[in-house]
Amino acid sequence: MRNLIRPHLHGIVPYSTARDESKAVHGVFLDANENPYKWPYNRYPDPLQKELRKAIAELKQMDESQVFIGNGSDEIIDLLIRVFCEPGKNSIMVLPPTYGMYAVSARAHNIRVKEVQLDDEFQPHLEGIAAHWKDVKLIFLCSPNNPTGNKMDATRVLSLLETFDGVVVIDEAYSDYSESEGFKGFLSTFPRLVIMQTFSKAWSMASARIGIALTSSELVSILNKVKLPYNINNLSANALMKQISKRSKVDLQIRKTINEREKLFLNLQKLPFVVKVFRSEANFLLVKVTDAERIYNYLSGKGIIVRNRSSCTGLDNCLRITIGTNNDNKLLMKHLNDYNK
Repeated sequence: MRNLIRPHLHGIVPYSTARDESKAVHGVFLDANENPYKWPYNRYPDPLQKELRKAIAELKQMDESQVFIGNGSDEIIDLLIRVFCEPGKNSIMVLPPTYGMYAVSARAHNIRVKEVQLDDEFQPHLEGIAAHWKDVKLIFLCSPNNPTGNKMDATRVLSLLETFDGVVVIDEAYSDYSESEGFKGFLSTFPRLVIMQTFSKAWSMASARIGIALTSSELVSILNKVKLPYNINNLSANALMKQISKRSKVDLQIRKTINEREKLFLNLQKLPFVVKVFRSEANFLLVKVTDAERIYNYLSGKGIIVRNRSSCTGLDNCLRITIGTNNDNKLLMKHLNDYNK
């Protein structure tokens, strides 16, 4: 791992606070020029989120030293690119169709983006990847993949980890909705693996903007050095702590969403303008239709917003439909059935 990190970062001295440096019991805070009068959020948050990191480590059954907390997964994507890639020199690799922010973040830092399209089953094309990974420092995979919904084949991922000498990042934002194992178990064998997860989806914390990276303690240490000092605010941290304590309710809602997904999968297939509904292990379905633009506009006119993914590689006339509540999904089907009349 050390030889992959940009050399100048090894000696970087991170921003630190007096509260980090002091070993004494804190009672009076006269170090950070805060408003001293008691308000709920008059103090800066813990820059290393120690209490929250402990709770997340317990939830994910990981050592605290292997957990990095970011301001959403997007901050983590950006940090990984900054840590490993030299502008104008290195590249990242993405496997479209996939989440767009990997490429956006790279291009913002003048990092070249190499694309190797997923195969017809939306799985990694290993020969194509190997043929183009010169100068590539990071390969981003999404599993379950956004926007296709499928999980990446474990055998292919294992082969990639064994043969690629850079860093493999697996974005598991939707893994809570998958009934099969994710790739966290590979971390003990492959120190150059990063697993990203989020609390924005199944955990209902999209507004709080909290994502995590599970990886080697060495990389966590580097990420903590280069991140902004107060990247997780107290409002978000406190809200997530409360949400973690409600895990049974979260699990129940996940099960409801999976059940609704399976019902919607069957119902959509009955529509004559639906060409194919792709199997999903996420909280959405990718649906190929006869005229995506027309159906998208029709639903929008009825107050229902879906995502037209037709501009993505290999997804001509495809809509991505998030799984809503039972009432949401019934209303969607009502309007789609009316469209067919």
